[in-house]
Amino acid sequence: MENKILNHHQIEHIIRRIAYQILEANVEEKRIFVAGIEGGGLDFAKKIQSVLKQITEAEILLCKVKMDKTNPLKSGVTTSIPEDEYKNSSIVLVDDVLNSGSTLIYGVHHFLKTPLKQLKTAVLVNRNHKRYPVKADYKGISLSTSLQEHVHVRFKPKKDEVYLD
Repeated sequence: MENKILNHHQIEHIIRRIAYQILEANVEEKRIFVAGIEGGGLDFAKKIQSVLKQITEAEILLCKVKMDKTNPLKSGVTTSIPEDEYKNSSIVLVDDVLNSGSTLIYGVHHFLKTPLKQLKTAVLVNRNHKRYPVKADYKGISLSTSLQEHVHVRFKPKKDEVYLD
């Protein structure tokens, strides 16, 4: 059975709030990289990028982060933007749900191989089941759930939703 946790309007509000928080932390930056982890994280990153473009003159660049979420060590992490382009820049790594933290930590590890001005993380839902020492700097909501429960994020035009089942 699915329980709706967030509706489209609530998600829009969260995206706007997170975009303003990102801008506040990067007020002096001329370029901000929004790096979305492929899947829901990339969809969420695109929405954040869209709002940032409306509220700042800074260049907002979207970077796709690709990895095998079940075995990130084996496949490694790749990005759609070459390392030399985001070197010494400000990056926000974005995912839809922070569960165990493995996806986010491997993404963070990838970016930390390059000198950066700043690296922050953003998630729509923080599940509080972390196995790895990673936290979301910007989060939509925090949920205390059982390990048997699953969070589903659906990004659809004018019908974004988050469910728990």
